[in-house]
Amino acid sequence: MSGSALPEIRGGIREAWAVALGLIPLGLAFGLLMTQVGFAWWWTPIFSIVIYAGSMEFLAINLVTAGVGPVSAAITGLMVNFRHIFYGLTFPRDAISSPAGRAYSTYSLTDESYAIASARPPGRISGPRLLTIQLFCQTMWVVPGIVGALVGEIIPAGIQGMEFALVALFVVLAWETFQNNRDLSLVLIAGALAIAAGLLVPGQLLMVALSAYFLILIARYLSPRLDRVLEWRV
Repeated sequence: MSGSALPEIRGGIREAWAVALGLIPLGLAFGLLMTQVGFAWWWTPIFSIVIYAGSMEFLAINLVTAGVGPVSAAITGLMVNFRHIFYGLTFPRDAISSPAGRAYSTYSLTDESYAIASARPPGRISGPRLLTIQLFCQTMWVVPGIVGALVGEIIPAGIQGMEFALVALFVVLAWETFQNNRDLSLVLIAGALAIAAGLLVPGQLLMVALSAYFLILIARYLSPRLDRVLEWRV
C-alpha cells in the first residue's frame, strides 16, 4: 500500500464514521430479527453480503419465509431499489482505477455511500477514499448484524413483536422522505394502491402495489400537467 493512499483511507473513515454509526442499530435489529424468525445466525452475514441492500434485506426475510417465488422477489427488489440506477449515473466510480475495485464499488453502492460521495464537488474524491467509505459502511452493517444474530440465539424464542421491525423501519423511512418532499398525494396514492392490491390480490400485494406506484411516478414525470393536477403540498 502506497504512503499516499493511507491519508485517503483515514479520510474516508472520518467522512463515513457518522453515517456508519447510524447503521449499527439497524444491523443489530436485522441480525436479531433473523434468528427470531427461525434462521440460523450464520444466515445473517450471508444475507448482508449477498444482498447488501438495507431495507431490502429486511424485506427479504418476509419474502423467504412467505415462500415468494424468484420472479416476484426479483421484481420487488427492482422496485424497492430502482433509485440505484440513477445513483449509478453520477456516482464517481471512474475515480477507481482497478476493474475489481470498480466492480466492488458498483455492488456496494448504497444510499449512505452515495450521500457521502455526493457531498464532495465532482472530481474531488480519490479511488482509495471512495472504496474505504463503501467498505467501512458495509463492515458497520455486517458486523453488528452478526452480533445481533448471536444475541438472538441467546434470547428465548417466541418473543412477540420482533417481526414489526420491518414495518417500523419503513414507517421511519417514509416519514423522513415525506419531510423532504411534503407532497401528500404521494402518500395517499401509495396507501390507496396498497388497500386496492390487498383487496384484489392479497397474495401479491407488495409486488402489485409497488409496480402500480412506479408506473404512476413514471406517468407524472412524463406529464408535468398530470403531476400538477395530482400534487397536494402541505
